[in-house]
Amino acid sequence: MRSTHDHGTTDDIGDLISSTGATSALSTPVTARNRRRLTAVAAGVAATLALGGLATVSAHDADSADSARSDSARFDDTRAHPTAETTPIGFGAGTTGGGNATATTVTSLDAFKTAVTGDKAKVVKVSGLFSLTGQVDIGSNTTVLGVGSGSGFTGGGLRLKEATNVIVRNLNISKPRKPSDAITVQKSTKVWIDHNTLSADRDHDKDYYDGLLDISHGSDNITVSWNRFADHFKGSLVGHSDNNASEDTGHLKVTYHHNWFTNVYSRIPSLRFGTGHFYDNYVQGAETGVHSRMGAQTLVENNVFRDTKVAVTTSRDSDIDGYAVLRGNDLGGAATEVSQTGSFTTPPYAYTAEPASSVVATVTAQAGAGKL
Repeated sequence: MRSTHDHGTTDDIGDLISSTGATSALSTPVTARNRRRLTAVAAGVAATLALGGLATVSAHDADSADSARSDSARFDDTRAHPTAETTPIGFGAGTTGGGNATATTVTSLDAFKTAVTGDKAKVVKVSGLFSLTGQVDIGSNTTVLGVGSGSGFTGGGLRLKEATNVIVRNLNISKPRKPSDAITVQKSTKVWIDHNTLSADRDHDKDYYDGLLDISHGSDNITVSWNRFADHFKGSLVGHSDNNASEDTGHLKVTYHHNWFTNVYSRIPSLRFGTGHFYDNYVQGAETGVHSRMGAQTLVENNVFRDTKVAVTTSRDSDIDGYAVLRGNDLGGAATEVSQTGSFTTPPYAYTAEPASSVVATVTAQAGAGKL
């Protein structure tokens, strides 16, 4: 029987499907005809860009060399690689947090709890690593910013509940003991999670810790960028339950870009009901990566997967499959289980997806705390 609730359960761990015999998204033979077709597509995209248009290329049924060729029409390898944004790209665009409010630097947990309450615009700088049991609630119109490379929290995490316009950047959050996540987003909108390092360990039982980043209860318009997720069983859950369609349908729009997942077992991410754009991420050592379920629409673009069994699945653990569109990915031998091709192919915002060939260098150099 399939599980209908993920939070603190084991449904992503059981009933693993071997990659042997699975269909790869890059399995179509590359014939001379296919190469001519892809060359024509790339030329057309280049012409569109010359006229100032925003083009996207679907190369999910080509081999990796042809994918890289079509991607180059959208990203010039001679340019400098992307650097940290000062404002979010993606569904979380327009999030300003505390804006230009005068920053308050805190050096204790009690001072931090006081500083982040309320909905008045505020910028709170965290200086030091604080032990925490449970989670601290963050008010609306808030920017939380770690100082240096080692500031943050261990043992618990942060919660955004019924909040709007929140930025969380440059924090180290580690070992969030169950039932706390490193970061929880519930009933919240306009959120930017950027340049954080979220981690635990794989030495304990899979339910000893909770999630690293869980987004649920109709939350919306969120960007997750340039973070490092490490050493954990359950990475990032979007939509907590199969039974929450009435609250989640039409919401849970999330962009993940330039994140680095290392030794994270699954949920990279697991997405129910919503709309996810997963591009330019680097995934190492996963059992399952992107998991689209319960009718979710997911665009998986220009990512790199290494030592991963299943890069993308739409058919596990829920009674209703999800949808996925793959293009320009370097699967590194990982299998795919795409039962339904999605209709989400053009995100409603401007972005530039660099080719998979440069993602590893860019992400490993710049993702995580201390890289701003």
